Amino acid sequence: MSQPAPQLSLVIPCYNESTVLPLLRERLVQSLAQLGLTWEVILVDDGSRDDTFAQLVAMHAVDPRFKALSFSRNFGHQTAVFAGLNHAGGDFVAVLDADLQDPPEFLVTCLAKLNEGFDVVYAVRRARKENIFKRVCYAAFYRLLKSIAEVEIPLDSGDFCVMTRRVVTVLKRMPERNIFVRGLRAWSGFRQTGIEYNRAARAAGETKYPFRKLLRLAFDGVFAFSPLPLRLATYLGFCTLGVSALVVLFVVTWKLAGFKFMGHYASDVPGWTSMVCVILFLGGIQFLILGVMGEYIGRIYNEVKQRPRWIIREAVGLEMDERRED
Repeated sequence: MSQPAPQLSLVIPCYNESTVLPLLRERLVQSLAQLGLTWEVILVDDGSRDDTFAQLVAMHAVDPRFKALSFSRNFGHQTAVFAGLNHAGGDFVAVLDADLQDPPEFLVTCLAKLNEGFDVVYAVRRARKENIFKRVCYAAFYRLLKSIAEVEIPLDSGDFCVMTRRVVTVLKRMPERNIFVRGLRAWSGFRQTGIEYNRAARAAGETKYPFRKLLRLAFDGVFAFSPLPLRLATYLGFCTLGVSALVVLFVVTWKLAGFKFMGHYASDVPGWTSMVCVILFLGGIQFLILGVMGEYIGRIYNEVKQRPRWIIREAVGLEMDERRED
């Protein structure tokens, strides 16, 4: 006999989080008990190399409301979130990180706001416990993305949110391979609002988002939601043509008028300097434009291959429905 669907589903991606899982479970049980709702927690093991999945299996054995998916390899944080959304059965679905930087106690506030008629309540980071370099990078990225994106992506908001079932249904229909959850959430529309909170430091362990992964996530956000880089490449092309025309005009005038420039006549340096400068300048612009085009073409190539976005090695408490993995 199948169990009734829970009222609330929590989706939590995990990657090498063995040190924090005991504390995560304790905080989740305490905070969810205050909600007065039936609930499930779907923890997605994103190809961990430690005993993360073994701990998830043990958590399920103690409390069947804790359920787990294990990927065949590391597919990435955003993909793990989407896999969890595809298996969530609740009327409300929350997304938060395993490191407890997203406090489970804040769910009470989010759900209360959701009951005012909103479909998405997302958390806005008022303060965060990272170093100054990361804080500056985060602030710069969110403001850049907000200024160039074709949809309104809220400033300083991450994946931490609570959504209604109809928003999750829309997200599940989106087939992107390069996933940027907060952007897709904003693109879906519906009534959305943010609530500020103070983002804590990791409860245990080390960050699973080094600068390289953060940069890749930033690229996914920019290239998935704005054609501006392609337009900038076009603008750069026109600007380069204009600058090159001015350089050519100057060099011709210098040659014909016979005046000194930087202590030399044109005949003293027969074309070498201007030619090298123009070639280097144009070459740099061409490589820049090719790089921008390559980013878009690479993403197109990734989409048209239509490979599964994730592969589930093992599931605990959840059915391994192959249709959910396409």
